[in-house]
Amino acid sequence: MYAGRITHRFMATVALIGAGDIGGACAHALAAHHRVGRILVIDPAVNAAAGKALDIQQAGAISGFHARLEATDDESRAVGCAACVIADRFAAGSPEWQGEEGLALIKRIAGLSTDAPIVFAGATQAELMQASSREARVPARRLIGSAAEAFASAVAAIVAMEARCSVNEVSLAVLGTPPGARPERAERVEGFVVPWSDASIGGYALERVVSQVQLRRIEARVARLWPPAPYALGAAAAGVVEALLQASRRSSNVLTVLGGEFGVRDRVGAVPALLAPQGVVHTRVPALNTRERVQLDTALGV
Repeated sequence: MYAGRITHRFMATVALIGAGDIGGACAHALAAHHRVGRILVIDPAVNAAAGKALDIQQAGAISGFHARLEATDDESRAVGCAACVIADRFAAGSPEWQGEEGLALIKRIAGLSTDAPIVFAGATQAELMQASSREARVPARRLIGSAAEAFASAVAAIVAMEARCSVNEVSLAVLGTPPGARPERAERVEGFVVPWSDASIGGYALERVVSQVQLRRIEARVARLWPPAPYALGAAAAGVVEALLQASRRSSNVLTVLGGEFGVRDRVGAVPALLAPQGVVHTRVPALNTRERVQLDTALGV
């Protein structure tokens, strides 16, 4: 059984839809982490996608990774992939897949790989996830948004700087819904809630390690962290794909179609989840104090 898991891990093919900034960052992270054998970059701008794939492939000789990267404009080549990442197109501004065009893409991809999880790498794709569930009838377990993990990583970095510890010692959850803020407006994060009462540093409750003054400073900085930049979004998507392929025992902060968590159904929300090759297999609902519960209810519109 152990040998079987290793074979799957290294022989897997990941289809990456979009060769924009997020897509390129995701492809590089997947290749560099030695978790997949083949990365297929699919973009209508096939020459640009091929150039980016070749650039990453050649970097492997320097960095010591051996994943094979290919580029195509033929979506049908995604058949049989272990996971499919929906990123951003190679075009001015690297637009993320969304709206009717994005939904049409999901319908085509979901039909090609009927069991593979679909990872939404962008910061503005929650509505596309919702439509994929309601209109395209894609099972909720297959729809996974990785932007929440990028946001959680940014929050953990801020906490680590304030507490003067390693970011690897910080454990926290992200709940709620994406705020949908546009970078040029720099809006406050209203949708996501970080339950500090559930967070920890080095195994100790966060609220015992940092003072209330420090926590208020952290909250003030966290409010400006959304949306994450392309490199963080790409790296987070790669991390979620790796967790899927390895059936990681570590939970990931992901967007998913809620199935009763927090009293909400059939809406996209962020929650810690365990992932496996078939998608989301278990969600964890953290214990919340009264203040955090009110914040979450407000964010979810309960």
